[in-house]
Amino acid sequence: MSLTAMASGFVVLVLSVSVVQGQDDWGVTYTSTKICALKGSTVNIHCTYTYPPRIKGHDTTVKETYWFTKGRNDEPVDLRTDSDYTGRVQYHCGENSCTLTITDLRESDSAQYKFRFIAKQPGGRFTGSPGVTLSVTGLRVITSKISKYSSWAELKCHTSCHPPNFPSYIWYRNGQNTGRTGSYSDHIKNEDSVSCAFKGHEDFPSPSVCVRGQSCNRVTYTDRNICAFKGSSVDISCTYNDYHVESKVWFSPGRSLSWRNPKEPEDLREDSEYSGRVEVLQTVRGRSTLRITDLRESDSAEYRFKFKTQRFEWRSSLPGTTLTVRDPDVQVQVIWTSTGLKLICHSNCLLPGRSAFDWFRNEIKIHGETSPTFRGNVDPADSYSCAYKGHRAFPVYAPKAVSVLKNDHEDIMKDSAVSLTCSSDANPPATYTWYKKNQVLLSKAAQLIFNSIQPSDSGEYHCTAESELGEATSTSVFINVNYPPKLPSVSVSPSGPDGIYHFTSISSEDREIYYCKTDNQYGQINSTFLSLDVQYPPKLLSVSNERGRQNSTLYLGVVAGAEKSAAGATITVFLLAIILLTVFLWIRRKMPLTQQCRQGERPDSTAQLDVGPGFDTPSAAAQKQPAEQQDDLHYASISFSRNQTDAVYSNIQQVHLQREAKEDEEEDDEVEYTAVRCDSGSSAAGTRHQEDWKNSFELYSTVNKNYENTT
Repeated sequence: MSLTAMASGFVVLVLSVSVVQGQDDWGVTYTSTKICALKGSTVNIHCTYTYPPRIKGHDTTVKETYWFTKGRNDEPVDLRTDSDYTGRVQYHCGENSCTLTITDLRESDSAQYKFRFIAKQPGGRFTGSPGVTLSVTGLRVITSKISKYSSWAELKCHTSCHPPNFPSYIWYRNGQNTGRTGSYSDHIKNEDSVSCAFKGHEDFPSPSVCVRGQSCNRVTYTDRNICAFKGSSVDISCTYNDYHVESKVWFSPGRSLSWRNPKEPEDLREDSEYSGRVEVLQTVRGRSTLRITDLRESDSAEYRFKFKTQRFEWRSSLPGTTLTVRDPDVQVQVIWTSTGLKLICHSNCLLPGRSAFDWFRNEIKIHGETSPTFRGNVDPADSYSCAYKGHRAFPVYAPKAVSVLKNDHEDIMKDSAVSLTCSSDANPPATYTWYKKNQVLLSKAAQLIFNSIQPSDSGEYHCTAESELGEATSTSVFINVNYPPKLPSVSVSPSGPDGIYHFTSISSEDREIYYCKTDNQYGQINSTFLSLDVQYPPKLLSVSNERGRQNSTLYLGVVAGAEKSAAGATITVFLLAIILLTVFLWIRRKMPLTQQCRQGERPDSTAQLDVGPGFDTPSAAAQKQPAEQQDDLHYASISFSRNQTDAVYSNIQQVHLQREAKEDEEEDDEVEYTAVRCDSGSSAAGTRHQEDWKNSFELYSTVNKNYENTT
C-alpha cells in the first residue's frame, strides 16, 4: 500500500443503512447508523439535511453547522473546540450536506455522533437524532488453547466490533507473513511473537505478543504516524528485545539498497540523502531512537527498525512509523457555536503530545491563554492571532475598507458590458452581497456584471462584506447609462414643457410641415414630419365689381378670405353666394329700399345704393378717373336708402367684350364668375306698398362661364 494510503487510509466496517431523522420539512439523513473503524485509521461520517425554504415570509439561511458527541450544561459542544479532538477533526460541508472526518482514531473516540444546523430564524435549529454510533476497535491476539505438555497453541484475532461481511485475518510470526487465514494453530516457541491483521488492511495490525513468556523477539513503535515541520527535527523511537543483539539498523523501505548486500536496504546513516542529518540514539536498554534534523519534504516516508542476534534476525514485514513533513501553515479558524463566537489555532501538522499555544490581541500577547481554543470573549472590532511552536498565524479581523470598483471610468453607454467589483480588507475572506437603492437584493457575489446595460439600470449601488467576525457596507456608487437620441415625435399642444414648440397665437400663416431634431454629444436624429392645417371661420365679406383682364363679363366677386383647395372651389363659391343673399334679404326686411334703374345708361355708369353708415362708398377720386382708365376697370356702387319707401329694381347685365387673343381661351375656361341680377319686370319706375314689395322681391344669382364668340 502507498504512503498516502497508509497515512490517510480508513477502515469503515459498517451496517450501511440510511436513516432519516426529522419532521415536516426539517430533517437529517445519516448514511449509516453504526460504523466500526480500526484504531489509528481515519473515518468519515456523512449526512444530508433539509429545511423549509421560507419561514414566516423570510428566506431560510443556514448560518451554522457542526458535529458533537456530548454537551455542557445541556448545550452541545462543537467537536472542533473539544481538546480531545484537537488537530484530528475536519468538516467538509457543502450545500445541504456535511461530512465529519476524524483522523488517527483512538478507542476513546467510540461514541454517538450527531449533526446540528441552525438557521437565521427564531427557533430555526434542528438536531438529527439518534445519530451515528462509532466503535473504534484495535486488534489483539488471544490464546484459545495451549498445551501444557508441548509447544502447541491455538490463537484467535479479537475485535470489539464485527462488520456484516466479516473479513478474514492474516497472521504474522516474528514479523513475517505466515500466509495463514482464520484462526492460527501451530507450535509456538518461547522466543516467537505473533500478530494479526484484517486481510486487505495490513497497515493496521495488532501489536506483536509473546505467546509463551515475556522475552520474545519483537519490535514495538512508539508512534505509528508522526507529522513534523519542514526545517525542524524529529525523533522516531521503538522498543525491542535486546537479548544478545549484535547489530541494529534504521532504514526506509523502497529506498536505496546496501552496496555491500544488494538484498538489504541501506542504513540511513550511510545514505547520501541523509548525510550529516541522521543519528541513532540509545538512551536506555531495549530502546532505539532515530533522529533526523533539517527536515525536508522528501523525508516523508516509512521508517523501520531491524536487529540481529546470534540465532535470529528481525526482518519484519509489519509496518513501522510513517513520517509526514509539512509547512506549519498555522491559522486561526473562526467558528460560530451554540455558546457564541470561537477562535481555534490550527496547524497542518500537530506534533505528538500536548503543546502550548500563544494568543495575541491587537498584536499584544495574552498571558494565560495556552489552549488551541481561545477561551476569552471575542470582540469583532479587534484582531486576533496565535502561534504554535514559534510559527505565527496571520491575524483575523472583521471586514473593513469596503469599496466598489467600476471596470470603466468613462461614460457608460447603453448595451455596453459593465462590471462592479466589491472588495474589502478582511480575514477570513468576506462574502459579498449587492444591493440597489432602497435595499433591493441583486446578487451574492464579489462582482455584479451587466452584459448589456440598459437605461433602466441607472441608479445607486452598494455592496456589503460579511464574515464570521462581522459586516461592513461600502459607499454608494451611481451609474448613469447614456444613449444617443431616440426617435423624437412632433405633436401640437396648447402648452407644454421644454422640447414642445408653442404657438402663442396660431394663424393661417402657420400652416406648414414641421419636424424636430434632437441631439447630444453622442449623436443626433430627426423626427418624422407633421403637416399642420389651421382651421378658422370666414373673414369680413366685401363686394366688388371687376372686369377680368381678358374677359368682358362684369361680375360681383365675393371674397371670404379662406384659402381653398382646387377640389372645393365650386362648393365654396356656392355657399358664399347663399350667405350674400341671406345678408341682403335681412337688410331689405329691416329698411325701405329704393332702386333706380335708368334706361339707356351704360352698365358701367355709376349708381348709388345707400346701405347706411356701416358701409363705405367708393371715393371721389375713384369716381372721377379718366375714361381710358375705366376701360379696364369698372366699379359698381350700390347704396340702400333708409327713407325710400318704393322698391327700386335694377338689373346688372352681362356685357360681352371681344377677346383680344385666342391663346387666352384656355385660361378663361377655368375662371368662374358670380353675377347678381335684380329684375323688376318693367323698364319704368313704379311704386308699391312696402309689405307688397317684401313679398314680391326676388333675387337671382347665376354662375356663368363666358366663351368668346368665334363666328
